[in-house]
Amino acid sequence: MSLKPVNVGIIGCGSISGAYFSMCPEFELLRVVACADMLPERAAAKAEEYTIPKSGTVDELLADPDIEIVVNLTIPKAHFDVAMRAVQAGKSVWNEKPLTITREEGRALLDAAQAKGVIVGCAPDTFMGAGNQTCRKVIDDGLIGTPIAGAAFMLCHGHESWHPDPEFYYKAGGGPMFDMGPYYLTALVNLLGPVNRVCGSTRVTFPTRTITSQPKAGTVVTVDVPTHVAGTLDFANGAIVTLTTSFDVWAANHPPIEIYGTEGSLRVPDPNGSGGEVQVWRTETREWQTVEHTHGYADRSRSLGVADMVYAIRTGRPHRASGALAFHVLDIMHAIHDASDAGQYQTLTSQVDRPAPMPMDLPRGVLDE
Repeated sequence: MSLKPVNVGIIGCGSISGAYFSMCPEFELLRVVACADMLPERAAAKAEEYTIPKSGTVDELLADPDIEIVVNLTIPKAHFDVAMRAVQAGKSVWNEKPLTITREEGRALLDAAQAKGVIVGCAPDTFMGAGNQTCRKVIDDGLIGTPIAGAAFMLCHGHESWHPDPEFYYKAGGGPMFDMGPYYLTALVNLLGPVNRVCGSTRVTFPTRTITSQPKAGTVVTVDVPTHVAGTLDFANGAIVTLTTSFDVWAANHPPIEIYGTEGSLRVPDPNGSGGEVQVWRTETREWQTVEHTHGYADRSRSLGVADMVYAIRTGRPHRASGALAFHVLDIMHAIHDASDAGQYQTLTSQVDRPAPMPMDLPRGVLDE
């Protein structure tokens, strides 16, 4: 396929940016031509490290007519503002997760993009990697029969012991569900389809957190969001899945995700990664067996979603890690919290189709024939 490459500008040169800078060059149609940060010196350092032609301010990057996609790697509370500015500048945008903090912001962003004729994509794109795509094929091929239930767990004790700037994890847009929930929920929607309704319970176990990582060791953070969130998800296909995310658990031994079907069970690897071991238990074998990966990108997948957007822009086909998918995930996360506050089930107002499965036989760096 002979398509014109797309120029990309990255805004936000913090911890996660290195994964994008290092992987974007693997895709034939991606060209990272500029980067920006609220601290221009940080952008300049990344530009030098990864040989990016231009670096500077956010305003300069958004005004650059050569850039078609903005990759927005800012902290959650800035996602909407930066993404909306990119859309208003006539650029498609890829947001780090979550899409926005509120549903209202998410709707406004998607409406503005449609009006401007640009598209919105959003992390995570790890579901496009080998692990989750292999699980998708297991389900689609009927190896465990009809999915009827599942369980998912993300349990840890928060990020203040290792992250250099962890305060935002305990503010609006943070917490375990908004931080890690997008990985789990996006993976589940890819495997099972959209969610119809949810219930949930939440709590704050520790009202303050003390940072022990550098450079802010000793700083006390007031916790403004629930840090233990348990939800039950009723999927449109009839499957019922329990999901627990927590920053309050010191140790646990649960698998990240299991899917239970009428003819067997499926162990899904950590959705925060691209690969991982896939295991299936079937009524014929009555033992857990490892399934070899059927798809590529087992080592890492950051930028897969951005590359997929490039093909969508150039060909007009749907992209997989879409704004609509991210908004459905955002809607689910809010609904779980709302259900806890209201003490009753919440019906989802958003719906989305399962993304198309990834191709199995294309060379690395190429996503369409």
